[in-house]
Amino acid sequence: MRIYLAGPFFSDEQIDRIARAEQALTQNQTVDSFFSPRLSDENSTPLLKEGTPEWAQMIFKKDVEEIDDADLVVAVADFVHANVDSGTAFEVGYAYHSNKPIVIVQELDEPLNLMLGQALTHYTTSVADLATLDFTNLPNHPYSGQTF
Repeated sequence: MRIYLAGPFFSDEQIDRIARAEQALTQNQTVDSFFSPRLSDENSTPLLKEGTPEWAQMIFKKDVEEIDDADLVVAVADFVHANVDSGTAFEVGYAYHSNKPIVIVQELDEPLNLMLGQALTHYTTSVADLATLDFTNLPNHPYSGQTF
């Protein structure tokens, strides 16, 4: 299984959560490989200045190609309170439209946006679950909490 890991990595808390997800996916025996935009070589290219239109186009193209190549998407929904990072929301929507299974991880005790809640295949409240989840036989585990 090839996995695309979506999620924000702008604050120390978010970086910690994504790093723990990367570590858990590394430990999972059903995961052949994963792509995390946080670790992408494109983020450190000296040829393009971060924030420029050329840089944005390169990052967008790379991330979309990686979602296309993935068997499924794992998305960390935690951002700021009940809000979802807009980039993560796009990645989930793109994956849903591409008929890819979606695992949503939400560690913070917040309502989940209904669009994510309805798009997902499997919901969990712990990044640690990613280390043992059977991605080859992904169980259907719907979200049953509060939505908005």
